[in-house]
Amino acid sequence: MAQAAFAPEPAPQRPEPSFDVLRWHDEPWTARLALDLLPETNGPKVEVLSGSVIVTPHAGIDHQSVERELPYLLHRAARRAGFWVYPEINLTSGTNLFIPDIAVLRASGGGRSAVDISQAVLLGEIVSPGNRRKDVIDRPREYAAAGVPFFLRVDLRNRVPTLALYELVDGEYRPLAAAAAGSTFTMTSPFEFSVDPADLLDDEAS
Repeated sequence: MAQAAFAPEPAPQRPEPSFDVLRWHDEPWTARLALDLLPETNGPKVEVLSGSVIVTPHAGIDHQSVERELPYLLHRAARRAGFWVYPEINLTSGTNLFIPDIAVLRASGGGRSAVDISQAVLLGEIVSPGNRRKDVIDRPREYAAAGVPFFLRVDLRNRVPTLALYELVDGEYRPLAAAAAGSTFTMTSPFEFSVDPADLLDDEAS
């Protein structure tokens, strides 16, 4: 009598990424865990800092306007210098996962879900009223500690856009260039770029 062929048990299927994991995972989070276990989303930002997951809703419309216009304009200038510009990409820094508003990379991030912060030549944040400390103090400190050469801050206080560029010197960011709406912001490093910050907001007269 012929014996039945041995049929190995099917390998356990990995569950689909889900935000439900936030309810039962009680160990410290890392960038890799978040990328593996949480779903991709076009909704809130999901970052990891010091072992904790940080979920942030979308900022206001002015923020979105700047995030649409500025990376586009920067990218056109950056490509001439061999750099690549992306809005809101996954950036790993050790166990931390950051999603800066703007990232200028040394090489294309095409085909990847995340890049290491060592690939960043400039990172930018658009200051939101509810996250002012994070955008002005905390995040630049993290980027400086990781050795990112340049930091760009966009401040929209009172709907008067201001751009300020900082360069990493001796472990701290020092002012390099700045301009408010109605004047021209000009930078020469890490590549040449200029813009009137007023052009970054949507207004009926524009």
